Amino acid sequence: MNENQDPNQQYQQQPQQQYQQPYQQPYYQPNYAQGQRPPKPDNYLVWAILSTLFCCLPLGIVSIVFSSKVDGQYNAGDYMGAQDSANKAKNFAMWGAIIGVVGLIIYISLVVFAGFAGAFGN
Repeated sequence: MNENQDPNQQYQQQPQQQYQQPYQQPYYQPNYAQGQRPPKPDNYLVWAILSTLFCCLPLGIVSIVFSSKVDGQYNAGDYMGAQDSANKAKNFAMWGAIIGVVGLIIYISLVVFAGFAGAFGN
């Protein structure tokens, strides 16, 4: 230790470097004027229920879950989230219906094929 130095100086904290976070682009909701809201997206709940009952149960249930989120997100002011949930509900209901129709066509084809095979097999 140097005699000319203040003895308390060695215990003083050295200035710390500031941690600089990497740049992230902020997420902004569209700015709507007071009282002005975008139109509420369709929640596709009817299509989700019909898809669940008549077509494909797993995809229909997922569609019901997303369609039930739409109203809550819209009322909370999360307009982008509501639109995203509505799109997902529509897509899952649509794919459930497509899979159900394709499955029905395959089932009918197999029944017809088995009927012809049984009729011509004897």
